[in-house]
Amino acid sequence: MKVSGTSSVGSTGGAGKPRAAGGEGFQIAQPPAAAGPAQVARAGGVGGVMSVDAILALQEVAGPLERRRRAVGRAGKILDVLEDVKIGLLSGELSADDLDRLRRAVRDERLGTDDEHLEGVLNEIETRAAVELAKLECANRAA
Repeated sequence: MKVSGTSSVGSTGGAGKPRAAGGEGFQIAQPPAAAGPAQVARAGGVGGVMSVDAILALQEVAGPLERRRRAVGRAGKILDVLEDVKIGLLSGELSADDLDRLRRAVRDERLGTDDEHLEGVLNEIETRAAVELAKLECANRAA
């Protein structure tokens, strides 16, 4: 807002004379008489409202930095699960839950990134996880 002058604000009028009760003040409108079929208006469509699918699609649109962040986070999750599997193997207490977590981590879909080097590292992590999972499943079948 632009201030264009420094003049004082005009005075407001003093207190006016009080209105009599029941005058032309606030009134609650009475409902109309029962409407017949001829008086019923049709409801119009709601314009300008986006569908839920469109809103969800907008939320899923990820820029390059968001895709990169998600891909790195997914790779970190896979590495954490591989570390848990390694600890389970070394301690002799590998649980079925660890294998399920590894299966889910490998199965989750990865968003592509624009960085070729990052894609290469992510591919190596996924390959290592898939190989370890296959070895563990073969060992479980043999046992």
